[in-house]
Amino acid sequence: MSQSKNKRQLITLTNPKSPISESYRSLRTNIDFSSIDEKMQVIMVSSAGPGEGKSTTITNLAITFAQSERKVVLIDADLRKPTAHHTFSISNRFGLSSVLSQQCSLEEATQHSNVPGMDIITAGAIPPNPAEMLNSKRMSAVIDALRQKYDVILIDTPPLLAVTDAQIVATKSDGVVLVVDQGRVKREIGKKAVQNLQSVNARILGVVLNNVKRRAKEEAYYYYYGTDEK
Repeated sequence: MSQSKNKRQLITLTNPKSPISESYRSLRTNIDFSSIDEKMQVIMVSSAGPGEGKSTTITNLAITFAQSERKVVLIDADLRKPTAHHTFSISNRFGLSSVLSQQCSLEEATQHSNVPGMDIITAGAIPPNPAEMLNSKRMSAVIDALRQKYDVILIDTPPLLAVTDAQIVATKSDGVVLVVDQGRVKREIGKKAVQNLQSVNARILGVVLNNVKRRAKEEAYYYYYGTDEK
């Protein structure tokens, strides 16, 4: 992955006043207000299929949470096609799979990012049994340990309709955000993804629509609205 592509993905860092960055801040705010009685601390982000922008969404969402002066950790739990180590140009020698297989401690697998207040746990080496690892008691223990240390825990998973990994992680999360490419995914496929989440009693916080065309005036409005906001 090229550096220029990485920079485009981290738009909330490289261009925080852009309309897209404002959309990520709106998503952060909506998550904050999604529950009055329960704290939304562990949030999973997934999609119906591949290539819908879930990893880009969760990365920029993590940055906006960190920009609001909260302690954030981003976990790459896509143990099949991990991307976080590419996005942030960091080592993937030790990661989530390393912790779950007891090859290293949670502290050893946690890396600082170039975003103040934001840490990253990469996926680590691709294991032969991702679903079993994510469904383990050790995975639950890892999340419980992170709850004590971070304000927000964001978990990236494989697509919902590809494997069972996302459904498993959803049962360990406080809420789920589903990313849908409006121009790519048919309504039936989106419904199937939602049904998969509902089948494990996941709490669906909302759906993020990617590639939604805005009118020029609306684009300008979003660009100038809240430009002083972090």
